[in-house]
Amino acid sequence: MYRLYYNPGSANLAPHMLLKELGVLHELVLVDQPGGGHLQPEYLKLNPNGRIPTLIDGDLVLYETAAICLHLVDRHPEAGFAPAVGTNERAEFYKWMFYLANTLHAELITYFYPHRLADDGAATAQVKAHAEARVGVMLDLIEEHLAKRVGGYLLGERFSAADPYLFMLSRWTRMMGNPARNRAHLSRFQQTMLARPAVKAAFDAEGLGEPFV
Repeated sequence: MYRLYYNPGSANLAPHMLLKELGVLHELVLVDQPGGGHLQPEYLKLNPNGRIPTLIDGDLVLYETAAICLHLVDRHPEAGFAPAVGTNERAEFYKWMFYLANTLHAELITYFYPHRLADDGAATAQVKAHAEARVGVMLDLIEEHLAKRVGGYLLGERFSAADPYLFMLSRWTRMMGNPARNRAHLSRFQQTMLARPAVKAAFDAEGLGEPFV
C-alpha cells in the first residue's frame, strides 16, 4: 500500500488524484504545513527539502510531484495513463510533464513565495506581479494547445497523468486577476476534470471545498 504525505490542496493533489484514478490502496498522512510540520525532524528524514508531497512505496521514499506521477504510471502500466515508451506520444507526454514541473509549477512557486527572492515589501510585490504575468503567458500557451486538441485533455482524447498535474496547477491560479478559468479551453478542461469521480474523491478526502477552480 502506498503512503502519501500531504497538505490539503498542495502539490500532493496531482499524485493523490492519480492514486484515486488508479484505484489502488493508499494511505494519506497529513503534514501540518501551516504549523511547520514539514520542517520537523521526522519528516525531514523522509524529505530533506521539507516539501510536500512524499510518497512511500515499500522501501522506496520518493519526492517531487512529477517524479511521483511518473513512478505511478510506470508501476501500473495496465491503466494506460501514459503512452507506450519509445513512441512519439510518450515523448509528447514527457514534454508536458516537464513543462508543468519546470516551467509553470516553478513560476507558481515564485508567485506564492515572492519573499524568497526579495528583501522588502515593495520588491516582494514586484516579484509577485511579474510572476503572475509570466504565469498568464504560460496559461495562454496551454490554452492555444488545448484549442488544437480533440477531446479536451493535454494529449487529446486520452486522459493521462499529465492532466491531474495541469488541473492542480490551473486550480492554484483561481485567485489571480486572470485565472485559468477565464480561458475557454482551460475552463472546459477544468470542468471535465471536476466531473471525474476520482477527482471528486480526492477533493473530498483532502477536505477541499469551493471555489474549486
